[in-house]
Amino acid sequence: MPDTSPSRDLYPAIEPHETGTLPVGDGHTLYYEVSGNPKGKPALFLHGGPGSGTQPLQRRFFDPKRYRIVLFDQRGAGQSTPPGSLEANTTQHLVADIEALRRHLGIARWVVLGGSWGSTLALAYAGAHPEACTALVVRGIWLGRKRDIDWWIYGLNRIYPDYWEEFAGHLHPWERDDIVEGYARRLLDPDPKVHMPAAIAWRAFDQRVSTLLPQPSDPAPPGPRTLAVSRIENHYVRNLAFLGEGELLRGVGRFRQVPGVIIHGRYDMIAPIDGAFALARAWPEAELVLVEGESHSTSDPGIRQAMLEAADRFADLA
Repeated sequence: MPDTSPSRDLYPAIEPHETGTLPVGDGHTLYYEVSGNPKGKPALFLHGGPGSGTQPLQRRFFDPKRYRIVLFDQRGAGQSTPPGSLEANTTQHLVADIEALRRHLGIARWVVLGGSWGSTLALAYAGAHPEACTALVVRGIWLGRKRDIDWWIYGLNRIYPDYWEEFAGHLHPWERDDIVEGYARRLLDPDPKVHMPAAIAWRAFDQRVSTLLPQPSDPAPPGPRTLAVSRIENHYVRNLAFLGEGELLRGVGRFRQVPGVIIHGRYDMIAPIDGAFALARAWPEAELVLVEGESHSTSDPGIRQAMLEAADRFADLA
């Protein structure tokens, strides 16, 4: 159903009352934080990317009086170490990390909210651990199918030919039949003069196509964070998100009884809306919220409003 109610703002900014690190093996240590009500309903926010890391704004989708809000940086992302690492970094590792964090924090069940790549990971986690999920809120559905990857890397040329030409133009003409591998060679090159321009070009394309209108700020400033996100995103794309074709949709049957909301912008260009409809067909018990006039970004007011309303709905769920 379309979202037509008046726009809402996020909850006020808050600081974590607990931060910590959790070694998860393979040389990886996760950074996590907890904010809101220490006795409130546990909720987990899964960041996108993959590799983008958490942001303070993500705490603000939850009512801090009713929720115990957990954020963490996935392997190689944000403040998790080692930064940008691709070793033992797969969807299955991340699912295991979420479960390890839940147990570490002594949480029985939690509301799981994830957008974009976070939606992918939320669906994978729910399929593996449905008993740990009180409810699911997924936004900007990206199912990791080959068609989803091909659209992102090649299909967007039909919508944003100028942005795509800059993206593909970073490579030699003979490399453009396999853009992902061409970028991988550069992103993994030890020379900063090679890997940093490639990271900026990769990340800039991803950011520019996330919104319908151009953003005023630099979409990909040079630095370690841009390099880490670009390397990790490319790694997951190269490996088809470490998922079998259609795996997430096949896994829905394991958590159909979990209450859920599927949120998607009508004009989402990174994750076209057919993915949200496919998920809704596989999971008819969930509510599908189509946000008219909006895109992939949580900076879109309608997307934010739908996420807030979904989180509020589940705050008092037993």
